[in-house]
Amino acid sequence: MASDDPAQDGKNGKDPRLDSLDMQLKKVRAAEDVRSGKANQPVSKGMKQGNRVLTELIAGPAGGAIVGGFLDRWLATTPWILLAGLFMGIIVAFRNIIKISAERPE
Repeated sequence: MASDDPAQDGKNGKDPRLDSLDMQLKKVRAAEDVRSGKANQPVSKGMKQGNRVLTELIAGPAGGAIVGGFLDRWLATTPWILLAGLFMGIIVAFRNIIKISAERPE
């Protein structure tokens, strides 16, 4: 290693070569975003609604199954409360999806 290398001396925390490389990368990424049409493109409300629906489909039944499983172990009623919790989670998820679908995506 060369002793006159500014990145190796430990005294100077900033390396001008790295700063220059960072600036070049930012310019290239900005140009690529403009070229591909991604520059300043906000997420649409439809995409947000789709993500909410997916979250409801996963979290509703999973939450009901988790709560039902814990209650089953606590009350020793395996698998009945688990199944009831799972079905309640599915019902709540579909109810929430119906509410989400009533909103206009614009």
